[in-house]
Formats: sequence, C-alpha cells, structure tokens
Amino acid sequence: MLLSSLITGLWGGLLALERRAFLQASLSRPLPAACGVGLMLGDVTAGLMVGLVFELFHLGAVSLGGSNADHETIPSVTGTALASTLGQSTGADSTPELWALSILVCAPTGILGRLVDTRLDARARRYFGRVMTAAGEGGVERMVGQNLRAMWPHFVFYGLVSALAAALGGLLGSALQHAPATVMRGLAWSYPVLGTVAAAVAVHSCAGQGRLRVAAVVALVVALLLLGTLGVRAWA
Repeated sequence: MLLSSLITGLWGGLLALERRAFLQASLSRPLPAACGVGLMLGDVTAGLMVGLVFELFHLGAVSLGGSNADHETIPSVTGTALASTLGQSTGADSTPELWALSILVCAPTGILGRLVDTRLDARARRYFGRVMTAAGEGGVERMVGQNLRAMWPHFVFYGLVSALAAALGGLLGSALQHAPATVMRGLAWSYPVLGTVAAAVAVHSCAGQGRLRVAAVVALVVALLLLGTLGVRAWA
C-alpha cells in the first residue's frame, strides 16, 4: 500500500498543477484523471466507473473570475485510489459496492478542493507583482522562482490528500470483509443510482456548488432504503 499511496500522491499532485498552472490539456478532467490512477494501480475498471460518475457530475462546471467551482480532479483521483486499494486489500477486483462507497466517501473532497483553491489563489496573487517586476528587469531566474513558490502548495496538498485515500483503502479493506451482506448489497445498488443522478446533473447542466452534496445525499438515502428493505427480508 505504500507504493500505491506514493504513486497516487504523485499523480494527484501533478494533476493539481496541470489543472491550474501548466499544460492544461484536460488530463485533470475526472475521467482521464481517474483512468490514469486506475491504470497505475492495476484497476482500470475502477478508474472508468468512478471517473465516469464524477465526469458527469462536473460536466459544464467552470470557474469564473474569483468564483471557483467544486474541484473535479481530487474526488476522481481519491475515489479511484480508494476503490482500487479496497479491492487489493480484499484480494479481488473492485466491484460496484466499492465504487459506490468510494464515490460517497470522496465526493466531499470536491468541496474541500474548492475552499483550498480559493485560499491558494489568494496566496498566489501575492506573487504576481513580484513576477511582473522580475520580468521587467529581465530576471528570468527570479521569475521562475516566484512561479514555483506560488505553485508548490497545490502539489503538496492535493498529493497528500490523494496518498491518504490510497492508504485508507488498505486500512479499511479487512474491516470491509466483515461488513453485513445487506450493507454490501445496498451499496451495490446505490452505484447505478449515483450514475442516474450524475446523468441528470449533466443533462440539466446544473453547475451549482451544492450539486455534489445533493447527489450524494440522494444516493445515500436510496441506499439506506434498500438496506432497510433487504434487512427486513433477511429477518423475515
């Protein structure tokens, strides 16, 4: 799990830079980001299934001016890493219940990412004047140095969050093996519910900041209802 955490952390940190600072070739979009970490962790299916849901969730969301949308990259990377390492720790490939659990657990990191982006953007603005001064004086090395100082917190923060998600999968894997069958069944059924909610969000282009929270709550409620029904049948 140490190697998985290291790989995931590097990938998450690099994508955070790609998203905000350089290249911007859409590698940080949810589907490519998730498939990338899934490929590196040996579970492309988890990357595809988790990334697809988050891609639909965040389709059409943009950052305008000083208003940041929910972070679309970090939930995709952390969700895929969690699902992949959960599967590894149980000795099997990831399954719909693991995808659903990982999406529900990691969806709030999009809101966390938005708040952190706002703080880091305010910090980066302090370096803008220094870069312009260095550029006017022909100080290329100083200019590059100021850019690096402005960018490194993105790499460190999002890299650490991504690595922690991979480590969490290793820690929870053994406990998940003892989870009641009704819980796992309910989670498995909640995955298509999440996909349906994500598709509805994409069709209506709802770019509101609270959509991930609403979708997660809806999916969780439906999962709990299914759990209750299955539990009653099991006891009957």
